[in-house]
Amino acid sequence: MLQEYEYEYAEFIYYTPGAMDKEARMWPVRAGRSMAKPNYKVGPKRIECYSLHFVAEGRVRLAYEGKRVDLQKGDLFCLFPGRTYYYSLLESEPPLQLSWLALDGERVKPLLAMAGLTAERPYLQRRITSRVEEAVRRVVQALADVERWKPSVSLELQGLVCELMAGLVSDAVPSPQAEPVGWIRACLDFMELHATEGITVQQVAAFAGVHRSYLTHVFTEQVGMSPMKYLQQIRMEKAMRLLRETDATVTEIALSLGYPSLYSFTRAFKTYFKAAPLTVRTGRHDRCDERLGGEIANERDH
Repeated sequence: MLQEYEYEYAEFIYYTPGAMDKEARMWPVRAGRSMAKPNYKVGPKRIECYSLHFVAEGRVRLAYEGKRVDLQKGDLFCLFPGRTYYYSLLESEPPLQLSWLALDGERVKPLLAMAGLTAERPYLQRRITSRVEEAVRRVVQALADVERWKPSVSLELQGLVCELMAGLVSDAVPSPQAEPVGWIRACLDFMELHATEGITVQQVAAFAGVHRSYLTHVFTEQVGMSPMKYLQQIRMEKAMRLLRETDATVTEIALSLGYPSLYSFTRAFKTYFKAAPLTVRTGRHDRCDERLGGEIANERDH
């Protein structure tokens, strides 16, 4: 039942997790539904858990970290712990209606990340499918029906929350046979395409819409090496092909692969392959070493 408040008509539902909830490492804290009044606004606000908000009707503006985004029916956003947020009504017909579910536990953040929700980009557009919509309805209703905690309640809620997460993740992550996960696969494609332009790990993180440290953690886990090492591998493999299959000078190859100078490329090549670039050209070792020394000397002079 919706009750009238200053900015909205809303229903607030609270849940106290038991030991079994916490053993699952993910549990609901509160939930609710609301219909906005014309003066609807929330914030500045900080919370201690993860609060998912689902736009059922209308439009809302979310502001965070100096950024803002306008969301509408079918979109959702998440308030992350320790971050400051504002959100307010954008005029629309029908009026803004939201459902929300606050979660806590160490499993929540990585699952949200799999769905594409991070503190740096805390929203998803056109992602409330019929499956997600039904999962939200069921978990909110189940919380509203809870009279007291007992093991069966905990198990039911765990199942409903996992069903919701599965619905969010299913559109963001390919099947288990298609590793690595979707957004990391997109990063790999981006790096393959632009590695020779001298891109940095920070630029890859910006492309993915995540913090650099988070990119490095997930990328290393999925790919088996850090993003920096992967960029280096791409450049070195291209360098080896160019040295063996073309007549391009080492300077040409260095600049073509995004290195600022012949010296920096040669140093990176020697570290990676334990040999100077020109020595890989069979039968030219002496002449190559002499030529390489001349090129490096010229590069330093300039």
